[in-house]
Amino acid sequence: MNDSAPERRRLAGLLADKGVLTLPWLRAAVESVPREQFLNPGVFLDEGRAWRPITPRGTTREEWLRLAYSAETLTTQLDGHLTADQCGGPVTGVPTSSSTDPTTVAGMIESLDLDAGHRVLEIGTGTGYSTALMCHYLGEDNVTTVEVDPEVAARADAALEAAGFSTWTVTGDGLLGHPRRAPFDRVIATCAVRRIPYAWIRQTKPGGSILATIGSWPYGTGLAKVTVNEDGTAEGRIIGRSSFMQARSQAAAPVAGDLSARTAYADSERQAKVSPLVLDEWMPAFLAQLAAPGAQFVRATTSEGVQLLHLFAPERESFAEFLPGGEGRRVRQGGPVPLWDRVERSVVAWQDAGAPDIGTVRLRVTAASHLYWIDASPALRWEHRLA
Repeated sequence: MNDSAPERRRLAGLLADKGVLTLPWLRAAVESVPREQFLNPGVFLDEGRAWRPITPRGTTREEWLRLAYSAETLTTQLDGHLTADQCGGPVTGVPTSSSTDPTTVAGMIESLDLDAGHRVLEIGTGTGYSTALMCHYLGEDNVTTVEVDPEVAARADAALEAAGFSTWTVTGDGLLGHPRRAPFDRVIATCAVRRIPYAWIRQTKPGGSILATIGSWPYGTGLAKVTVNEDGTAEGRIIGRSSFMQARSQAAAPVAGDLSARTAYADSERQAKVSPLVLDEWMPAFLAQLAAPGAQFVRATTSEGVQLLHLFAPERESFAEFLPGGEGRRVRQGGPVPLWDRVERSVVAWQDAGAPDIGTVRLRVTAASHLYWIDASPALRWEHRLA
């Protein structure tokens, strides 16, 4: 088998040119860890309406390495169980595990500010590639990685062993952390969470930091970095945009069934002050998740081809329905929580403040709540109580 060292060096150069690979130790890790070994038994390529399976045995060595060292996310599992070696041709399904694009992986690891000797807890092992990069620098005994899917965990463990890293691989719910190996200097999550679990804060040393993607939508989510304080709180900010699959125990079930039945009884109807289409933009979508946590933005099309837009919060038995009619839509709301009132108020306040970017969002986490705010306006403040 041909060595992949030239491809590893090429990838490192590409990431350095993008400005996400600046640390010498991390560049050495990228140049040393063979990503292709962490993609077995294969990957799925998105072809629009179907996923095309690619396996090492079903393609040439050159094509396999080209895929492995592309700066792209590669889907490795569909529907919680299906892998590429089980498919004889294109299939449909929902991605449930992947090898995140190396640009994001390198950027997040650099954001951790790791030092030699640090102990790291990784939530979401996935293929194990990012685990290996950290092990290369910190040593295998200083990295603990938790994966909820037993099959994914087993494949990652085998790949790590084959690459020479006998690290601490754990199968379990990463939202609970791993208290047996605590305390940690750093926690990094490769899945999105609705909020930072307090278990992670309890298991992080004072002065240590946690890096995790906040949000429950597939877009409009932010990468939070917080520092743990002596009093058991944590403070920090959103340092940029980020998108990951939702932690499985927090993933919301898709809103299904007859939407007209769900929206039959409205408590109010009025003209919307801003178009719901603003939620197609990243920052307004993030604000919507802060203002109405747990709500889902749902699109539907009638048999006549008319597009319908909704916000649903099943846990709060609430909805907002936007009536067709171009940009100037009317909104019907029902249930105990006026979802669109809350979202609209935040979007308008954000616009009035000059539309600050996602990096201006700050947060403070305690055992009882998450508080988010933007200094530009007192109206841009959201508190999520855990009780």
